[in-house]
Amino acid sequence: MSDHVLDPGLADRLTRNADGLIAAVVQDATSGRVLMMAWMDDAALAETLATRRGVYYSRSRGQRWVKGETSGHVQHVREVQLDCDGDTVLLRVDQTGAACHNGTTSCFDTATLLGED
Repeated sequence: MSDHVLDPGLADRLTRNADGLIAAVVQDATSGRVLMMAWMDDAALAETLATRRGVYYSRSRGQRWVKGETSGHVQHVREVQLDCDGDTVLLRVDQTGAACHNGTTSCFDTATLLGED
């Protein structure tokens, strides 16, 4: 459990879903490639901001998880931006190892549904 608390001013700006979560889009800070999408609760966002490590909330396990805690595929967070609606954050990270749980660089390596003309 995290000891980090989200700043009340920031907490007031968030628009959470019914489960109290916001979406987190994770992007490689150098290449701009989208690596993954995950969910954050207030504690995960607070810990990410305090430690500069990617911390998320697992809906399936019902608990927070630190990216790379078991795999070693850590994320150093360079920047966090809040979108205009307050329901999504963009994390720009330096990724060590695979970002996706299946071992690929990006969670978006599975299928291209529409390519460039």
